[in-house]
Amino acid sequence: MLQGLMNLLSVCWNPFGNEVENHETNGVLGGGGGGSSGGSREGKDGLLWFRDIGKYGSGEFSMAVIQANQVLEDQSQIESGQFGTVVGIYDGHGGPEAARYVCDHLFNHFRAMAESEGVVTAETIQRAFRQTEEGFTALVSELWSTRPNMATVGTCSLVGVIYQQTLFIANLGDSRVVLGKKVGNTGGMAAMQLSTEHNANIEAIRHELKELYPDDPQIVVLKHGVWRVKGIIQVSRSIGDVYMKHARFNREPISAKFRLPEPMNMPILSASPTIISHALHPDDSFLIFASDGLWEHLSNEKAVAIVHSHPRAGSAKRLVKAALQEAARKREMRYSDLRKIDKKVRRHFHDDITVIVLFFNHDLISRGAVQDPPVSIRSALEHR
Repeated sequence: MLQGLMNLLSVCWNPFGNEVENHETNGVLGGGGGGSSGGSREGKDGLLWFRDIGKYGSGEFSMAVIQANQVLEDQSQIESGQFGTVVGIYDGHGGPEAARYVCDHLFNHFRAMAESEGVVTAETIQRAFRQTEEGFTALVSELWSTRPNMATVGTCSLVGVIYQQTLFIANLGDSRVVLGKKVGNTGGMAAMQLSTEHNANIEAIRHELKELYPDDPQIVVLKHGVWRVKGIIQVSRSIGDVYMKHARFNREPISAKFRLPEPMNMPILSASPTIISHALHPDDSFLIFASDGLWEHLSNEKAVAIVHSHPRAGSAKRLVKAALQEAARKREMRYSDLRKIDKKVRRHFHDDITVIVLFFNHDLISRGAVQDPPVSIRSALEHR
């Protein structure tokens, strides 16, 4: 059955073959602020983009992205300097524009406020999110007459900030960060989820929405086995998706499938992130930041075990491969055959996946030291 489907779709494919040449180049992709690549080398393997290992202010990192959509909707970045380290994973939906906008602007807002105030707090991060949301809304308004579809584009946004000996995690949507924490002297590693997710398929989120909108029996709707806010979107918080936040954008000429009947009790979606702070401890070994495409196929415990049981170099790429192997297994196909499927068709098998693994150097953290030079890395905008 599956082989028949693959044969039917083969006219759309552009197979890469089982063995793909690995091309590596130096430099920063879309980096901002004049930082370096942390000594890492950029590589590509078909639809996979990666940096196996590099240095950031408080340790080492590994980074990887696999494309599934026709246009890559995930964006990500690592920024590290005297302000600390900022990691961002932006999982777009409806198009890449919101994720690209957030990648271009959120860190700049954060840095400007951190430099102005001389300190980083949860409120610093909250205001950076607010300014980014306001900026994107203004852009949608500006483009309304020529590109009204921008009103239906949005992005989940997961941000981690390491400032001195404190880790802040801010999240909108359903990307996730998991901490790998040493278990005493046992040699074991525990998985500890740090982010709060905002997805209508989580019972607590449905309860939250029903409490916020007690007079709306359609605030969450089960469609084809999936819970959606207003029957349209799974996430309850995002940057963008302004058609669900401002009535002036919920009208023609956007597509009828996005338009809600009046009266509309706006905003329905929120752009206010859940923020937690975590005092870094010497037993905190590493963080795995990833878009939901990874967590659809790997549990927190499995992901931590993979990172813990292998060398640091290539950790992010190894997690992506493990997720793809699981995606192939679920479809009763070989991993080698999945790798041959080109973007767009690939989306039927898995989502775009972005992974950043941060390893902590507690000697640096405890001394309040930051490795030079500053680091500024952005993942590939597009895989050709």
